Amino acid sequence: MAPLIPRFHLFEIDDQTWYVLATKLPAPHPASKLQPWIQKLPSRYLHFKLYCHLPFWSSLTPHRRFPAFLRARVQDGLTRAWLFSTPLQPQSPACLSAKVLIQQLNTSLSSYTFIDFCAGGGGPTPSIARTVNTHLRSRGSDPARFILTDLHPNVEAWERVAQKNPLLTYDRTPVDATAAPEHLVRIDDGTRPFRLFNLAFHHFDDDLALAILRDTVETSEGLAIFELQDRSLGSFLAVTLFGISAFLLAPLFAFKWRSPATFIFSCLLPILPFVLTFDGYISALRTRTPDEVEALLRSCGADTSEWEVKSGSELHLWPCGYVNWIICKPMAKR
Repeated sequence: MAPLIPRFHLFEIDDQTWYVLATKLPAPHPASKLQPWIQKLPSRYLHFKLYCHLPFWSSLTPHRRFPAFLRARVQDGLTRAWLFSTPLQPQSPACLSAKVLIQQLNTSLSSYTFIDFCAGGGGPTPSIARTVNTHLRSRGSDPARFILTDLHPNVEAWERVAQKNPLLTYDRTPVDATAAPEHLVRIDDGTRPFRLFNLAFHHFDDDLALAILRDTVETSEGLAIFELQDRSLGSFLAVTLFGISAFLLAPLFAFKWRSPATFIFSCLLPILPFVLTFDGYISALRTRTPDEVEALLRSCGADTSEWEVKSGSELHLWPCGYVNWIICKPMAKR
């Protein structure tokens, strides 16, 4: 059943997908006839050039880039959301996501190399990698490799998590999910590339999503989309509770991370809880249903006649915390 709330691709504060070079974006909406002139503008007019490529509702004002040090703290907060568990939440969202991969990919699990194309600060992928490989070891199968990538690589955070997991690596260079570099998708060890989008696919408007799906079908053997929100009233309640928790727990994590900035911008100037909550609401409005993702997949321009789409939801925190998942991959040959 379609959600009551329609999908809107509105502006998020901590969202840099629209900082892709203007030459790689779709034709501009208000100034298509001026495109050659716009492209010749010097770099100091980059914000105006980008404005001409943004949907109207997300380009009313030319916004500057969200500060990198605050963006890193937001990524830390989102990572904690993936990993957090309580007596009322016996399994973290990351653990549930790993179990979805195990159940849906089953015996083919170790035949893939999993590539996180929007890894941010690492997110759930290190935890997913541990759970998946613990399962593979328990049944005597080869382990699976996981690779962290992003258009804006957070190498410092990735180095920390990679040190604890030899099967987790990362790419230092910016990686565009619409055109995956050959060294990522042409794998020498005989495994097949499988893409992960953890709390990420909603960032892309339809044009970028189509390009990502087309590139996936042409160069990879599947993708998994995991989201912690959807366009339901319960999801908006979950986001509200998350923002309140971020504010209340900020002193604890500021001490744990030895981060005065986390304390200052959460407790004294509550910018971080506000961004997490506001962007959470917008993320919910942006999130696609499985039917909407499948419609994009079927219209992406690649041959998807042998691809299938599966989806589901897993409760991680009663009553409104869900992991929503969509897996697109070629149908198993009989």
